Amino acid sequence: MDGVSVGIIAALIGLGGGTVLGLAARLGDFCTLGAIESAVYGNNQTRARMWGVALGVAILGTFALEATGVLALSDTIYHAFRWNPIASITGGLMFGYGMAFTGNCAFSSLARIGGGDLRALVAVIVIAIFSLITLGGPLAAIRVLIFPEAPATGTQSFAHLIAGWTAIPAFLVAAIIGLILLAWGLLDAGLRRRPASIFWAAMVGLAVVSGWWGMALLHEASLGGAEVQSHSFTAPLGRSLIYLMTSTAGGVNFAVGSVGGVILGGALGSLIKGQFRWEACEDPRELGRQMYGAALMGIGGVIALGCTLGQGLTAFSTLAFSAPVTLAAIILGALIGLRRLVSGFQPD
Repeated sequence: MDGVSVGIIAALIGLGGGTVLGLAARLGDFCTLGAIESAVYGNNQTRARMWGVALGVAILGTFALEATGVLALSDTIYHAFRWNPIASITGGLMFGYGMAFTGNCAFSSLARIGGGDLRALVAVIVIAIFSLITLGGPLAAIRVLIFPEAPATGTQSFAHLIAGWTAIPAFLVAAIIGLILLAWGLLDAGLRRRPASIFWAAMVGLAVVSGWWGMALLHEASLGGAEVQSHSFTAPLGRSLIYLMTSTAGGVNFAVGSVGGVILGGALGSLIKGQFRWEACEDPRELGRQMYGAALMGIGGVIALGCTLGQGLTAFSTLAFSAPVTLAAIILGALIGLRRLVSGFQPD
């Protein structure tokens, strides 16, 4: 670490994993909303089963880090605050509904920026602004009043909860859950016929693990000077925007590197596939829908302490209580939003 700041090292860790995530979005078609749409409207679960592979790999890798003493789950944000189920449900529903209106989640929007999509750029900026408004701006006091935060008294992980009930080691509990999810993903014949999709889904899981691994080591080497974290794209978008504008908000850090990495990976993936092209909104109505959905994602993601990737994968990799509830709420919110767009809630 001599001669290199902790922030730069953290940013490089985020940049590496973020680039892999961006490549997975463009080359592997890893997309939350796309998976939901394919499963519900296309009767094709292949993209949804990619999530099983990603989750299985992420859980196995994360708990391997904990079992070897590299990672302490209590050092992560998902286990630092007492879980508030109402916040997970409310924030998840808002995020999912907004995701449907925008057409992408925060992570996918970043990857699409790399492909030349100016609509995604607008969405990312709006998500960043509204995450800051909710995190420390005018909506912060209301958020804390409605969804009060309190320190957690222990590790809020299903693996540790079951381990306490049964005396089975937490790693073994997590390994069983991870292998079940991995098997669920690979049981899909369509996914098995697409080895590239399996590869990129596994790489998404490994990218999350790489964040935990790198930042846990940096946290120890810097004597607590670096926060233990992995990839998430709601509040980190706001912090990255403030850094780009003012060089403050903690300076260069993991979030800045992660955000930049996804854009870089998205650009590389688009160039590799020959799909880079400039795109913009067709009319003001589309632009308004994009901004409305992005605002909901910015607010909802802060309330829920994460987005589709932040809660759905990163928090889920620690088997945090909040993860499956938030992910289910996001999916439900997206389904309601898609129904609103497709049929306007009109009877069939």
